[in-house]
Amino acid sequence: MENKNTTPSGPFPPTGLHILIVGAGFAGLSAAIECERKGHRVTLFEKVSSIDEITRYGDIISFDPNGSRAFEKWVFPSGESVAEKMEAIARQTTWLDLFHYKGEFVTRQSFKEEKDMGWEGRRINGHRGELHRLIWEYVRTRKGVEGRGIKVRWGVRVRDYFECDGTESGGKGQGEEGEERERPHAGVIITGADGEIEKVTGDAVLAAEGVRSRGRKLVLGLEEDEQPKSSGYAVYRAWFPSAPVIAKNPITKHLVENGDQHQGFIGPDIHFLVSSIKKGSEINWVFTHIDDGNIEESWQFPGKPEEALTYLEGWCPVVRELVKATPPGRLIDYKLVYREPLPTFVSPKGRIALIGDAAHPFLPTSIQGASQSIEDGSVVAASLELACHANKRGEMAKQKVVPTALKAFEKLRYERVHKAQANGPKMRERWHKADWDGPEGVWNCPERIWLLREGWLLGFDAERDVYRRWAEVVAEIQKKEKGENVVKLDGKSGKAKL
Repeated sequence: MENKNTTPSGPFPPTGLHILIVGAGFAGLSAAIECERKGHRVTLFEKVSSIDEITRYGDIISFDPNGSRAFEKWVFPSGESVAEKMEAIARQTTWLDLFHYKGEFVTRQSFKEEKDMGWEGRRINGHRGELHRLIWEYVRTRKGVEGRGIKVRWGVRVRDYFECDGTESGGKGQGEEGEERERPHAGVIITGADGEIEKVTGDAVLAAEGVRSRGRKLVLGLEEDEQPKSSGYAVYRAWFPSAPVIAKNPITKHLVENGDQHQGFIGPDIHFLVSSIKKGSEINWVFTHIDDGNIEESWQFPGKPEEALTYLEGWCPVVRELVKATPPGRLIDYKLVYREPLPTFVSPKGRIALIGDAAHPFLPTSIQGASQSIEDGSVVAASLELACHANKRGEMAKQKVVPTALKAFEKLRYERVHKAQANGPKMRERWHKADWDGPEGVWNCPERIWLLREGWLLGFDAERDVYRRWAEVVAEIQKKEKGENVVKLDGKSGKAKL
């Protein structure tokens, strides 16, 4: 089987696959773009009625180089990339200033050196809605394979998922001894804006509608999907214009009068981050704190500054003044939910896959949730494309294309995303349980509260990794399906393991 070590740039010929994607968040849009780039036909379903309902909300979101590198390849007809357009409206800082919660400056963590490490993407931090809209605007420019583009159906609710591997009777195609067999497929049952129920069929379905995805039930073989659990923490989040209150207050004006700033305040079981953006004209702040609230029905509520301030007793004036200055309706109380790591991202018959938060929700302190969603889109699209080529070369049966591709996607992603997820609790503990006064405490070793910035994570090219490892991964999958032992070397001991 062919093993490519370089990433092809396209254009890619039509593969004949029709991919259904549920959810127009970052994972869904990324998968739609990458699938269409790789020659697949795409239909995207989104429950809200327009992009405006998605982009009008939100605050800060971050894409690290491993995620934003995909944006470099998404180029508008003007010749400007999505990455360039994003950077123009993103925070213009190359540092994070960290303070003790009483207000004393501790350390500056610089990110300038990262450009010399060979990480090809950019650090992009901006308003979630604005960055989301840029990706959507790029979707609209795609002509697509054979002029089809990406078909988006707004105002559609997915009621259920289904799949068929071709062993069921009663459909098109002939099975053994002339018995009719259902053609392998997957699909969704939807309710449209008019209330009509419709069954939509494709070759594969990507469930990208978040931690409460209905696709989880089928993938995990559950009667009813279990509810997400509270992580024991919540976040207050705010974004608003800095004028006039922040800009005129002598305690806070330094955050906006000299261009963009990025600061963090570290205290007992709380961390508070504040950014100014667009030359200081807008400001956002977030802080994570312990919370025992119930999230059975909802985990996002309108926040009240006076309630937020109760967590910040004894904190420095700049933090408290920022909270007090938050206009009505601009504060969200967001409960951080938790999901146990899933045993699989792929359905029993191999035609439905979970991506993004539906597969692996991240804590904000990982600063990787959005980037890993973009990686998912790149990997699943490329894996499907490579499986189609293997079929054309006679190396893979047609009915095996989608199941093999999605299993390969899972194998390429599973360990990486869970390792990245682990950085969230690790970073939170680094801040919330900081030892300040010990021999190796923060005052003596201030880098102990720096953000985790690791090459294996940020310097990774997910798309290139697919083309480099896909043949090896598929060979392992095929051996396992045949009941053969797949021997690997343990990375630490060097010993063989099954």
